[in-house]
Amino acid sequence: MKEKGYLSIVLHAHLPYVRHPEYDDFIEERWLFEAITETYIPLIEMFRRLRNEGVNFRITMSITPTLANMLKDELLQDRYLKHIEKLIELAEKEVNRTQNSPFNRLARMYCDEFKRARHVFAGEYNRNILNAFKEYQDAGFLEIITCGATHGFMPLMIDPESVKAQVRVGVQTYQEVFGKKPSGIWLPECGYKPYDDKILKEEGIKYFLVDTHGILFAHPRPRYGVYSSYFCSSGVAVFGRDVESSKSVWSAAEGYPGDYYYREFYRDVGFDLDYEYVRPYINPDGSRGNTGIKYYRITGSTPHKEPYDIDRARDKTSEHAGNFMFNRQKQVEYLANFMDRKPIIVAPYDAELFGHWWFEGPMFLEFLIKKIHYDQSDIKLISPVDYLKKYPRNQILKPSFSSWGWKGYSEFWLNGANDWVYRHLHKAAQRMKKLALENRGAAGLRRRALNQMARELLLAQSSDWAFIMKTATHVEYAQRRVKEHIFRFNRLYSEVVNNNIDEIYLDVLEKRDNLFANIDFEVYAMSVGEF
Repeated sequence: MKEKGYLSIVLHAHLPYVRHPEYDDFIEERWLFEAITETYIPLIEMFRRLRNEGVNFRITMSITPTLANMLKDELLQDRYLKHIEKLIELAEKEVNRTQNSPFNRLARMYCDEFKRARHVFAGEYNRNILNAFKEYQDAGFLEIITCGATHGFMPLMIDPESVKAQVRVGVQTYQEVFGKKPSGIWLPECGYKPYDDKILKEEGIKYFLVDTHGILFAHPRPRYGVYSSYFCSSGVAVFGRDVESSKSVWSAAEGYPGDYYYREFYRDVGFDLDYEYVRPYINPDGSRGNTGIKYYRITGSTPHKEPYDIDRARDKTSEHAGNFMFNRQKQVEYLANFMDRKPIIVAPYDAELFGHWWFEGPMFLEFLIKKIHYDQSDIKLISPVDYLKKYPRNQILKPSFSSWGWKGYSEFWLNGANDWVYRHLHKAAQRMKKLALENRGAAGLRRRALNQMARELLLAQSSDWAFIMKTATHVEYAQRRVKEHIFRFNRLYSEVVNNNIDEIYLDVLEKRDNLFANIDFEVYAMSVGEF
């Protein structure tokens, strides 16, 4: 029987660029290490099991340029290996410590998981797991899309040259890693302002995603709501997020991840056990922190927590995957009555939700994919680019200014906690554009300095810093990052203008902020519409 509609699962894998060679051990680098262990490698293992079982699946996944640069960086690869070795050491101690405890099975589970992570990372993919994602893309199971270079929030960029630089460097990084041009792009924070799609068109992007109201408030009104593709006047396609499928996975209060039988994220042995015992495995400054070894389930809204039962959690995960599939079946069944094409349900999520924040997330995805493959024929997994091939004729509309942030626009990235950054970002962008126009064809030391200025500007524009300031977590670090990148940019600017470039200082910056090896500052000299 032919399917009635399609489900497009889109996983957004992103972390800000955190690399500090000036320190032996840096707390924020653990964001990457935790994501590798708890999200990226579990997803890779899931892909392998599905492929080996003969399950035909199709998932879309963005890998942002900052994440890609960190995953292929030798220093961070070395540090991850040291990190996972430490976790294995702790887990082995926990296996011994919990010998006569109900937690012993969980301790063994963590020990096995950490050892598998080390094997996948170092043994199978020679420390570069980007090769794993490329492998599954080349085999047709994944469609990997790109993102803005440093996840800069484009709706708050005044100069279109800044948007162009974010997009072009993102496309260039993708080509270097995956050997071809990307079909689609994840706009950082799903942030869209009208006419940015023209820049996407110039860079060869075929489609992008927006939040629900980006489509529902479009002009003219969308014929099929968010359940079809549309074209902007530029010819670039746009897809909107489905609210129903999002809430059931996103919401810890209303969605599946809040189930009382799932693992409690906030109870970790790094906080629970004797300080001297865990000290070698927590934060380098001696403060307590997460290790990834957690023995309790959510239980309820009170501080009391019961031991985690992996078998009961697995049963719940299967149940929730079945419920999710049933709801999507009912959606396409209903929508098929009103559309002259098969509907597509676009379900985008942060990849790090699966495994890191929601421990059972990868298991949920695996159950869901297998249930779709074996148990029904109403819905089929598809990528947005596949849908465009099926339906190359689409309504033309202008999406609304929008984001998937709190309240749906720019308030999360522009508020009293972070508004001070934008005067500096706008001024730096104007200076970058001016120097780029005046220095076309520059060579040698001058070109190196201008290219490093472009790197520093891109890094300062990362939406993560404003986000962190708003959420009041790691605020000091986020403020420091913006100030440092702006300071470095302005010093280089002064040196270029005065023709007095300090090569020793430049060399330090190139080694410290060493991403985007092939960046070309002249992208800032290209106005929109110029190829």
